[in-house]
Amino acid sequence: MRALSYSEFGRPGEVLAVHDAPLPEPGPGQVRVRTRFAPIHNHDLLTVMGRYGIRPELPALAGSEAGGTIDALGAGVTGLEIGQRVSVGRGSGTWAEAFLVAAESAIPVPDALSDEQVAQLGSMPFSAISVLDSLGLVAGDWLVLNAGNGAVGRMVAQLAESRGIGAVSLVRRADAVTALAAEGVPHAVATDDDGWRERVAEITGGSPILGAIDSVGGASAGELLSLLGTGGTLVIFGAMESPALELASTDIIFKQLTVRGFWGTKVSAVTPVERQRELFTELVARIVDGTVTLPVDHAYPLEQIAEAAARNFAPGRAGKVLLQP
Repeated sequence: MRALSYSEFGRPGEVLAVHDAPLPEPGPGQVRVRTRFAPIHNHDLLTVMGRYGIRPELPALAGSEAGGTIDALGAGVTGLEIGQRVSVGRGSGTWAEAFLVAAESAIPVPDALSDEQVAQLGSMPFSAISVLDSLGLVAGDWLVLNAGNGAVGRMVAQLAESRGIGAVSLVRRADAVTALAAEGVPHAVATDDDGWRERVAEITGGSPILGAIDSVGGASAGELLSLLGTGGTLVIFGAMESPALELASTDIIFKQLTVRGFWGTKVSAVTPVERQRELFTELVARIVDGTVTLPVDHAYPLEQIAEAAARNFAPGRAGKVLLQP
């Protein structure tokens, strides 16, 4: 089979290369999945650069998520069948024509989902619903988030609205407000307008904002913190702009705010399996009914990984960048 691998950490377009590898055989409790599509995530590329929370032993195969079809079962596997379409969001070596995964990590999906949707299902969408769920908000509550036109920000807002939770999505440009409205995100605010704080207050009607999700870092995290009401929680999801947080201690002290991190890998490990299934079922239902959208920008063959990686970081792209082995 063909697979993308790297033997040193560095720029993905320079260190990743397609090579021929033996088709792996599943061991006990494993299945082999033939890849249909595999998404490119920021954390995949950061892993290749050696800058993520997990540093694999080298040489390593790249990729962490994919959608495809089971074509081999290991000993002891039950509840799954050859030919079954599955989503894998916690895998490894998925940027290949086939890969192995623990049977419990291969999630069967309904026919109503496209192959492109299945490929994206297990990582970012599940992280979006998990981080929203972690805030413990209920219908009628309000939250605020930055990077509102990013994939996770858009999905969090869509899922919040489906639960009756108001979500204010902060973006940097007015044109992003229009684009988000077309995706079913009604409360986007552009921070390049001097009156953006007043606009947030107008949207919420003065109701306290109890949750905030930061994917940017730096001063933007402090802006979210300043919008929170007493007893609110700021969740740090990412650091697109800066790994340092500019937070006012006065906000934290006088409003008794909580600041904590969210890493899907750690959260999933301590979330009961039954709750994960409930969230996954809710997520699939919202994708099927069109509440949550999973647009695709472009699909590249493995050999064009340099172009695909560059496209992942291109401003204004219209959706997820996929690899198609």
